[in-house]
Amino acid sequence: MLRTVVFEASPLPVDLEALPPAARQVIADLQTRAAVLEQTLHAQFAKTVQAQEARIAQLTELAAAQEAQVAQLAKFAAAQEVVIAELKHLTDRQEHLIAELRHARFGKKSEKLSEDERQLAFEDLEVAVAETQEAIDQQPTPEGKPRRKAARRNRGHLPASLPRIEQVIEPENKVCTCGCTTLVAIGEDRSERLDVIPAQFRVLVTVRPRYACTRCDAGILQAPAPPHLIEGGLPTEALMAHVAVAKYADHLPLYRQSQIYARAGIDLDRSTLASWCGVTAFNIKPVVDRMLIHTKTAQHLFMDETRAPVLDPGAGKTKTGYLWALARDGRGWNSTDPPMVVFTYGNSRAGAHAMAILHGFDGILQVDGYTGYDALTRQGRTGGKPVQLAYCWAHARRKLHEVYQRDGSPIAAEGIRRIAQLYKIEADIRGKAPDERLAVRQTQTAPLVAEFRQWLTQHRERVSPKSRLGEKLGYIHRHWDGLVLFLTDGRIEMDTNPVENRIRPLVLTRKNALFAGHDEGGRTWARIASVIETCKLNSVDPYAYLRDTLTAIANGHPMSRIDELMPWAYPKKSS
Repeated sequence: MLRTVVFEASPLPVDLEALPPAARQVIADLQTRAAVLEQTLHAQFAKTVQAQEARIAQLTELAAAQEAQVAQLAKFAAAQEVVIAELKHLTDRQEHLIAELRHARFGKKSEKLSEDERQLAFEDLEVAVAETQEAIDQQPTPEGKPRRKAARRNRGHLPASLPRIEQVIEPENKVCTCGCTTLVAIGEDRSERLDVIPAQFRVLVTVRPRYACTRCDAGILQAPAPPHLIEGGLPTEALMAHVAVAKYADHLPLYRQSQIYARAGIDLDRSTLASWCGVTAFNIKPVVDRMLIHTKTAQHLFMDETRAPVLDPGAGKTKTGYLWALARDGRGWNSTDPPMVVFTYGNSRAGAHAMAILHGFDGILQVDGYTGYDALTRQGRTGGKPVQLAYCWAHARRKLHEVYQRDGSPIAAEGIRRIAQLYKIEADIRGKAPDERLAVRQTQTAPLVAEFRQWLTQHRERVSPKSRLGEKLGYIHRHWDGLVLFLTDGRIEMDTNPVENRIRPLVLTRKNALFAGHDEGGRTWARIASVIETCKLNSVDPYAYLRDTLTAIANGHPMSRIDELMPWAYPKKSS
């Protein structure tokens, strides 16, 4: 508030009238100057007070703004604490899922899971990790802006054979900031995403016009009907190939395929689809038989067998048949021969089936420790000379691992460690020529094998042969000659994994289908699985191969050129 200050003059001690005129003039001038000074000081004081009042008002307003800002920051901090807590929860969950994924892949339990069970575990865990990462990406940044997602680019590239549908996105306004409209394209950014059109069914209508002469009765002219595998039937060869690949490669039972077709309004009974698979198997039989002949020309093969439950109509339950797999795979020693596998159905696990399948083969056969193969090594065996059996170190390791998992045996752990040393050397020479592999094995692997032999002998003397560990050590001892055979030939592998890897897809088909309907169903399974798995070994699309092969057979492909229909002879599409 402005205050008025009044200056009052003190009474003079003398009479002004008694003073000389000059003195009176000086006093008058002083009084005038005092009055002017009083007015000046009064104005300056009023101005200073106004400035101070304005400053106080400004400071009051600034303090209020700061208080509001502090309240806003406190609210933002509280919100950020919620975001940070959520991010921490999501990060902890992601780390837990990643740990579970690593454990499922590398942990001790991974040895107990089958390949299919591991893959299913990986799928579920990877889906959960991706979901958690997406939740983290959706959280805003501390500034409240949307979080920039990490680029998730394709691993590899999309095949060049896929059709491209280009979508060109132009700017809404092609006017430059300077006002001109003569913009020139100087480049472009391109990105590709994989799209899918769900399976579409179509009907191929074959029309054959009939012609007749209007001047005579020479007869009717008409083009002959194109050949089909099922004359007058519903499916094309492409559809038959699709059904077979879906069942035997993608493990989709026929009754489920029937349900899928029904959703598209197509009524195809399971028995109808089954009959198509039977026709497919019958027509590719010459191809599979020729594949078996090619397979047995090799000097080193793999063999294994797996259960194939088959319905026994008379007994009203299933019986156990077997799919016998015979594989040729020389990729480990850089062979130029195409890899292949042929499955043969047998109604039992009797060694006679192996004897019949291997008729004419007298090379080296790599197998597990099943005694059904022992008859192949005997003099005078049916169908050829005695076969040399190379045994599987993976099975030996598995025996020790079973003991270690149950009992934590340090002896079993030591055996596993020693076998791992052998596999480390094998990993370094995979894909090398046989002579180079043999040289490395003789200089590096053979001493380790000799030490393993001493270790095995030492512990067999100390461990009861009737104990679990003693039984496993005895297994390795009994198969020792076949286990060390790989030290004498660079073409021999340490294990039967090449053929076991081909059997695993059949196991998944078996789980989904439960059983084959008949022994003939087992044979159908074996033939179609043979071409599908051989296609996969040679990087050939099984569907395209079966479609074109069935079409060629329907068109009368000559048996003298059957080798042209081998899966490895099918042209591979460039990617």
